[in-house]
Amino acid sequence: MLNSPTDTQPADLPKILVLGATGPTGRQIVSQAIARGYDVTALVRSPDKAAGLIGARIVVGDARDGNAIRKAVRGRDAVISALGTPASPFREVTLLSTATRALVDAMQAEGVSRLVAITGIGAGDSAGHGGFLFDNLIFPLLLRKVYADKNRQELIIENSGLDWTIVRPSILNNKLGVKTVRALASLDNFNGGSISRGDVAAFVLDQVTSDQWLRQTPLITW
Repeated sequence: MLNSPTDTQPADLPKILVLGATGPTGRQIVSQAIARGYDVTALVRSPDKAAGLIGARIVVGDARDGNAIRKAVRGRDAVISALGTPASPFREVTLLSTATRALVDAMQAEGVSRLVAITGIGAGDSAGHGGFLFDNLIFPLLLRKVYADKNRQELIIENSGLDWTIVRPSILNNKLGVKTVRALASLDNFNGGSISRGDVAAFVLDQVTSDQWLRQTPLITW
């Protein structure tokens, strides 16, 4: 449920918080949200990283800091999490689950219920559907620990009681969006696939005001 509109914002345009706004997909989300007329807040680790997030309200803080998250969540209608982390072949990864736990706590405290989070193909029951190269080389050699944390992240969201949607993009690229996105609930006979960051951003923003994929984990691809 969206908050009551202000005098300067139409009722159908939500106020959103974007986490991971300085990453390549997060930047697409912010720019497209601004183009749609949304009221956008972005939580960033430092002002320097906010360069280019034109039109967004910037809150500086660490996504794992509960106080910073709560400040950024306050007054929002929905949150989009585009948090990511680099490949980590040897070191354990905890950023995604730690930040998501802080986010869920903040959303519950502030009464914000709508959460759309991006994880990726290979998370949850999409494991083994990334295609031969991804499943047999990239995933086990580079991303195993990252995806272990993505799985923890997804479980936190699924058990949160929030109105969540978890979006799992196939392999990301920086091509121009083709605007024809397939959203799959069943991955029978599906392996591989790719999708542009721009199309991911558009799909994710659509979910903010839609219940089509409420409490589901669609995989999106071209």
